[in-house]
Amino acid sequence: MELLAELVVDSMAPLYPVISPDGCLVAYVVKTVGVRGGLASALWVADAAGSSAPRQLTDGRAWVGAPQWAPDSGSLYFVTGRQLHRLRLDDGSVEAVTAWRGGVAGFRPLADGRTVAVAGVDEPDAEDERRQAEGDDAFVWGERSHPARLRLLDLDNREARLVVGLGERHVVEVVQRPDGGPLTVLSWADPEEDSGSFAAELYLVDPRTSKVHDLGPAGADACSPTWWRSGDAWHLSYLAITPPGPVGGTAVFDITVPNAGPPAEHRNLTAGMAACPTELVQVAQGTPLALFADGLDTALFRLDPEDEAFRRVATRQGIAHALTASRTGEAVAILAGTASEPKDVHAGPPGAPLARVSDTRPEVREIRWGHQERLSYKASDGLTLDGLLLLPPGTSRQDGPFPLITLVHGGPYGRYTDEFQFHIALPPAQWLAVAGYAVFLPNPRGSQGRGHAFAAAVAGAVGGAEWTDITDGIDVLVAEGVADPDRLGIGGWSHGGFMAAWAVGQTDRFKAALMGAGISDWGIQTAFGDQGAERESALSGSCGWEGPGPHAHDRVSPASYAARIRTPVLILHGEEDTNVPVSQAVLFHRALRHFGVEHELVVYPREGHRITERAHQLDLLRRTRAWFDRRLGSAQQHRMLSVEGASA
Repeated sequence: MELLAELVVDSMAPLYPVISPDGCLVAYVVKTVGVRGGLASALWVADAAGSSAPRQLTDGRAWVGAPQWAPDSGSLYFVTGRQLHRLRLDDGSVEAVTAWRGGVAGFRPLADGRTVAVAGVDEPDAEDERRQAEGDDAFVWGERSHPARLRLLDLDNREARLVVGLGERHVVEVVQRPDGGPLTVLSWADPEEDSGSFAAELYLVDPRTSKVHDLGPAGADACSPTWWRSGDAWHLSYLAITPPGPVGGTAVFDITVPNAGPPAEHRNLTAGMAACPTELVQVAQGTPLALFADGLDTALFRLDPEDEAFRRVATRQGIAHALTASRTGEAVAILAGTASEPKDVHAGPPGAPLARVSDTRPEVREIRWGHQERLSYKASDGLTLDGLLLLPPGTSRQDGPFPLITLVHGGPYGRYTDEFQFHIALPPAQWLAVAGYAVFLPNPRGSQGRGHAFAAAVAGAVGGAEWTDITDGIDVLVAEGVADPDRLGIGGWSHGGFMAAWAVGQTDRFKAALMGAGISDWGIQTAFGDQGAERESALSGSCGWEGPGPHAHDRVSPASYAARIRTPVLILHGEEDTNVPVSQAVLFHRALRHFGVEHELVVYPREGHRITERAHQLDLLRRTRAWFDRRLGSAQQHRMLSVEGASA
């Protein structure tokens, strides 16, 4: 079966698994990879033991948000059309629980079964309506920011009680103490990521009286507040960036929650660990579970209450995320995949092999895919690095040298795992491997999965050691006869797009490059990127307003080296991208045009940082392959070899 672009974008993807409190069922959402005719998805439920086929619960014509179970495991709550709905499993009936003009941003069913904590924007008031009617829409930064505020919704009478003690703070997450006690509310100062995520604070809210107790600030990018008990003391743990931040690995922090007054010191429970915690999950009748990025794999840990340290429960080869646990913690569900199988929902006891309970992409088994292998190599300074290598289907290293395309991941705090390389965030590595290319997926310094120090190594130094980590890997593949030094390409998205733009200004060894949603000037990124000045300047070394330049960020901006570039560059960008604004692409385009460098700028209307519309995804896949085909050459020869191998 031939791999067509349509198979990539029309395949299904599972999202948001959540296991029922009794551990018997797993609900999840299924959507198509490419959006066509509006955003839509469907809610499904599967038996956690895999003893029966999954059932589709909604018709798939509207978007269904992340579901959550009622405490009795008999109903599911989810958001669709910006309103909260409840689906009863016994008869399949669905009812709207809210009809708020402000909409619902998040929610949490509470232990009493009669109340739901709901975060939502206030309904428009008379002044809002006047401004809209008169077109009086001048925007004053910081005013009328419309935060999501916390309300306690009584399901019996549908009355919602506003928790006024939180003021105008933007509610990000809510979780209740497992015994039905207070709510932990993680909030930002305002809804803007560049300021709010660095001003996170924790509060306790009494669900009966709405009384609020301030627990003080949490760490940068705090998330996943989680309760657990040790003796008579209740603890609250959460994930955040390791101080001083904002560049570095995530860690699990913990405080002992006092009956009154401020909490004790926030302790780092994962200090010194070589793996990086990625998810933290509350277990009602036990201690938290956590997923850790562990090199090319993912590990499941449980918190030991005796010494307050995380103990490894199991290691899963490749990717695992979206962890969810039953009330007792004796059953879990995750999204997981391997090098040869795309991600699906898996469930079972945490210490045992988990069973796949969904099958959302059976069609991929009809394709002959490229061979994927793990890599381990040394950087020029002796540091051990890892990554992946994909070879065309039906080939081995002995069939090289191949045209090699290096795809750099985003972040920089991202990583490649030993998973099925079929996602659309980049042109998928398998899309290129099936076309006859060898594909190199490196995890340079700054990546996730090797501890905090490894992640923090790029602070103020992007394009430095992380760049030579990548070229050292390419040199190894050339020396081993895998890569043809005369047919090298490079590409990436987001931070990977920055690295591709950086690469062509540092060397002319690449014959083609792909810059996807990449940064060409760090000063512009500091000014307009939604990650904010603090985070961007921590990567690039300066903001630009320290004084007259040249600035540190000028030395690591690809546009500064445009005069050196000889490599043809394909620039792809979403027109409405706020993470990396499209001005980055336009600037690089103008610089390349000024110096007469062959390039192509493609801007996708209505798209943000990720390309989601079906037609745009098809264009991205076909355009990317054609770009490398024209400039690296002989990929068709390897495609023919792949077909011959598949036929043998």
